[in-house]
Amino acid sequence: MSFRSMMAAVAGCLASCIALAGPASAETYPARPVTMIVPYAAGGATDVVARAVAEKLTGAWGQAVVVDNRAGAGTTIAARTVAQAPGDGYLLYMTTSAHTISGHLYPGLTFDALKDFAPITLITKVPLVLVVSPQVPASNMAEFLAWLAKEGDKVNYASPGIGTAQHLSGELFKIATKSGITHVPYKGDAPALTDLMGGQVQMMLATATAVIPLIESGKVKAIAVAHNRRLGALPQVPTFAEAGVKDFEAATWFGLLAPAKIKPELVEKIYADVSKIVAEPDMRRRIEQLGGDVVNSTPAEFATFMKEESGKWAAAVKASGASLK
Repeated sequence: MSFRSMMAAVAGCLASCIALAGPASAETYPARPVTMIVPYAAGGATDVVARAVAEKLTGAWGQAVVVDNRAGAGTTIAARTVAQAPGDGYLLYMTTSAHTISGHLYPGLTFDALKDFAPITLITKVPLVLVVSPQVPASNMAEFLAWLAKEGDKVNYASPGIGTAQHLSGELFKIATKSGITHVPYKGDAPALTDLMGGQVQMMLATATAVIPLIESGKVKAIAVAHNRRLGALPQVPTFAEAGVKDFEAATWFGLLAPAKIKPELVEKIYADVSKIVAEPDMRRRIEQLGGDVVNSTPAEFATFMKEESGKWAAAVKASGASLK
């Protein structure tokens, strides 16, 4: 065989290997441990869901799925790491609604929350619940709105920080009710809820996860759920629509993303495996006990949802005037 013929044969072999690399990579994935980044500290609701999914994926894949907590800067530190990573499926990202908010809050980000990430699945939505201090003389929406009409300029609402879904939903509530409520940001749910229970602030749109135990113990009063149906964990609490406030829904959510460079067939492989896990009865119960509404969407559905979320939060950020550096 001549040198030219030999090189042609080698080139043909390489071309065949490259052509087969896509399907084979999905079929053999994962061949080593996978890292799932979470943009919050360990112990929070996002971390709990991520670890539950990671544990079951480890069993399904026969490879360790390790949760890596990278908190800070409104999830942008973790998001930047994921956006710059290879799209080989070995780095996944469990994030929240903050992902579609950050781009409207932080000028000069080096990544795009939509273009630089591949949606895999929206696992769950966790609706926000309007809760008030025990000192507020209202137990339902009608009483609360009547009280707010008199005291609105003196009423403070808490959030776990500027630019969070809880903060921006408070601004949307302010617009919807034409009230003069004032935002008081805290460094997390715990200090915000402590002051709410103590009466230093009067109201909060909080995640169901954070307030279910406080509602059940009577430490805060639940007025309504910002969702299209009642929560199984809070069946006694009406929706905003049932309480007389139409078209007001707000939630944080937990979804799984990957770097945009990942191959579509690998996205489908990961989605199929995660979807089976989320559909398991014990996983559904675990999510619902956290106050979540199980979604288990397809990648395409999640992509559409993220675009809608980005538009909604852009309007809320503009209304609030919030900006972070």
